[in-house]
Amino acid sequence: MAKVTVDGITVEVPDGSNVLQAAEAAGIEIPRFCYHERLSVAGNCRMCLVEIEKAPPKPFSSCSYPVADGMVVHTDTPMVRAARRGVMEFLLINHPLDCPICDQGGECDLQDQAMGYGGDASRFHEAKRARSDIDFGPLVRGVMTRCIQCTRCVRFAAEIAGVPEMGAYGRGEDTKIGTYVQKALTSELSGNLIDICPVGALTSRPYAFVARSWELNKTDSVDVLDAVGAAIRVDSRGPEVLRVLPRVNEDVNEEWLADKSRFSVDGLKRRRLDSCWVRREGRLEKATWPEAFEAIAAKLSGLAGERIGAVAGNLADAESMYALKALLASLGSANLDCRQDWAGGDVSRRDYYTFNTSIAGIEEADALLIVGANPRHEAPLINARIRKRWLRGGFPVAVVGAARDLTYPAETIGDGPEALRALLGGEGFAATLKAAKKPMIIVGQSALARTDGAAILAACWNLAAETGMLTPEWHGFNVLQTAAARVGALDLGFLPGPGGKGMAEMLGGGVDVMWLLGADEFNTAMIGASTFVVYQGSHGDRGAARADVILPGAAYTEKNGTYVNTEGRVQRGQLAVYPPGEAREDWKVLRAFSAYLEKPLPFDTLEALRGKMEAEYPTFARRDILPRFGCPDATAPAAAVEMGVRPFGEWFATYYQTDPISRASPTMAECVTAHAPVAAQAAE
Repeated sequence: MAKVTVDGITVEVPDGSNVLQAAEAAGIEIPRFCYHERLSVAGNCRMCLVEIEKAPPKPFSSCSYPVADGMVVHTDTPMVRAARRGVMEFLLINHPLDCPICDQGGECDLQDQAMGYGGDASRFHEAKRARSDIDFGPLVRGVMTRCIQCTRCVRFAAEIAGVPEMGAYGRGEDTKIGTYVQKALTSELSGNLIDICPVGALTSRPYAFVARSWELNKTDSVDVLDAVGAAIRVDSRGPEVLRVLPRVNEDVNEEWLADKSRFSVDGLKRRRLDSCWVRREGRLEKATWPEAFEAIAAKLSGLAGERIGAVAGNLADAESMYALKALLASLGSANLDCRQDWAGGDVSRRDYYTFNTSIAGIEEADALLIVGANPRHEAPLINARIRKRWLRGGFPVAVVGAARDLTYPAETIGDGPEALRALLGGEGFAATLKAAKKPMIIVGQSALARTDGAAILAACWNLAAETGMLTPEWHGFNVLQTAAARVGALDLGFLPGPGGKGMAEMLGGGVDVMWLLGADEFNTAMIGASTFVVYQGSHGDRGAARADVILPGAAYTEKNGTYVNTEGRVQRGQLAVYPPGEAREDWKVLRAFSAYLEKPLPFDTLEALRGKMEAEYPTFARRDILPRFGCPDATAPAAAVEMGVRPFGEWFATYYQTDPISRASPTMAECVTAHAPVAAQAAE
């Protein structure tokens, strides 16, 4: 540790730190444009100048100057102030006066620092240099005349995203930032370029000219468009969500956000269900709430509980699933399922279906085996964390499944269960796993959502046990879920009870009434023609098309809900805007219907519901807490079938459309069109 004095404040910082980091530790702000704590140091902008005692009498860039024990730094001297004014004057030579029309206005680093550290006049009166705009695709808008060549975007694309498609070319005043080949950015994290750009050169194309930051109501929430559970901020104006931005959560998403979660918000206002519908004489017609409830009640009248079933969708909140389970229990039914993808496997223990290493724990691992998963598409933020660990070195990665670009080198050792059998025999990569101190395995849904899924889960667990992944100090077995509701549903036991029917039995005519809680990710044509379907959800997607009664629900931005991410972390989303029209929060709909049946559920408020849920399932009381634990019991999951030979395929047909919200999004549709040639080339 080095002792450094910054403006009279003495702090201790790790050896190898730079002066800027020492100033931050002392609570002193130093302006910067090119420096970012998660990127390599470039030293381009020279805005972070400071004065250092016993050094040559000149300003030093604090981001690139290492600390030394006993160093004395001054950040606000006449020399420093004059140097910063000069740097700002140079930066503004060619910067256009676009602030009134720039989407970065009001939250622009250049604006703020020009006011705080710049001068009041410029000595440059020549015509400003102009740059042609660059087409980065449907998500990022590039106005490159505003660019100050800080290279944050270049370093992010190469280091964090692992898709080095951007760079600086030209020399001197002709230096330009752009793509090497004129095509859309292919990274699933490209929206983060907007956040790290300190000026208005890179802004959101879908959000262009929509609103100013001070017009927006800001609500902290959690993302549900994948199972990572990234911390987000929902920005709304009136009844409409206008954008979603990431919040810092070091344990989950750091400060990044995947493109689908960020840009599919325009799907929240399209194809919405805002009133009840009842099918009469083969046609869906608008109805009131009492009429819809009456149609369902009439169908349930005199029906045995064993003929009623329910399926929970991938975006359902825990409160709604708890209420639906309680409603079916009051009707005498144990026919429940949350596995629309037919995923098999023993779920009797929580560590059989969660990401036990934890997302942050990836950085402690020293070897990785991926089985039937594509984390780049199924969980881009987890993939970025894997890449971050790989960049440190000493992290071999192997894949059982289709060969693909994961943004880091990975050895493909097979495409299906045969490779697992070889690993269990100690061949190939198994020796690497055994030699590692903290190896880990990630099992994806394309390996589990098959008829032999239970056997594959058991085989992966046994492999983990044989290679030292399951110890009292380390738990290296991980299931990568893709549905935000899945872990919470499994924690609630939203599965067939004693004598109950699962998805296969219910779809095969085992029930006369099927309640779909936002369940859209299966082939609804498999539902029996005589089955009465109640669809409760926010969008007119696959489930609504098959429904006999539609009950309009709320999207994740329109309700207070609890979600459990793939690592088992319990988090809460917050209501940002109210549901449209007659739509209501899902638990309220279920409570109202239970009262209509004269079998009221034992709660009237959200607080009462949560109290009962947490009392019955204590896991939900541990919000935002994820204890790290080892594996004291290495007993393998039960498996009644044998592994087959069919290779593992891709889980998502396209990354950009995986749920009702993203399928309703015009922006996501544009992304599919823009990247279709890339997907076709990869398939060839």
